[in-house]
Amino acid sequence: MITTDKTAKQIFQDVIANPQRVPFGFGKKAVLVNVDPQKAYTRTDLYKTAYETDPRQLEYVNALAEHFRTLNWPVVWTHVAFLESAEDAGVWGTRTDTPDSLQNIKYGSDRAAFDERVNIDHHRDVVYTKRMPSAFFETPLQSLLVWHQVDTVIITGGSTSGCIRATAVESLSRGYRTIVPQECVADKHESYHYANLTDLHLKYADVMNVADVLAWLDGESA
Repeated sequence: MITTDKTAKQIFQDVIANPQRVPFGFGKKAVLVNVDPQKAYTRTDLYKTAYETDPRQLEYVNALAEHFRTLNWPVVWTHVAFLESAEDAGVWGTRTDTPDSLQNIKYGSDRAAFDERVNIDHHRDVVYTKRMPSAFFETPLQSLLVWHQVDTVIITGGSTSGCIRATAVESLSRGYRTIVPQECVADKHESYHYANLTDLHLKYADVMNVADVLAWLDGESA
């Protein structure tokens, strides 16, 4: 095992700066999957379970969504919510039982609601409720991607070390080119955030600047 005194952020910057890293690249058509931009995870002024990495994250997410709609490509929003009984949280909801616990994000609650800053087009965007980390697990996401004949999955949201990682690994496992715009994902601590961005970039996805993703979308629009 390699040891180092560098921080997770420094290691990530070294990996990103490596010109020898061959990207998976973009395909011909993409889906935008926005993972859990709900108040429990975005409203740091309200909930201690929330986090922020880049203060412009949701602004960038909205810009991506608008580009996707211009192209008539699918835009997906997921959020987590559970029954009053919490039985649909399974073993994941057994470690703690406080007002901030995962299984206590109830249907119809403020914690389950999407952040007011995200622009969801309820006439055409797709909204899924998920109960486990991956946006693919027990949701219709795979069927949607087959119908739209996409080959690329662009993922935003949080947390980087949890639901983003799980969704990205499953995306690659299902044969999709997977893109993670780094300004569009967030986590509770920079160590988890950058360590997982490093691992994602080395193994499962292309971690890119959101400006480069937007530039690709502009090219597709042209």
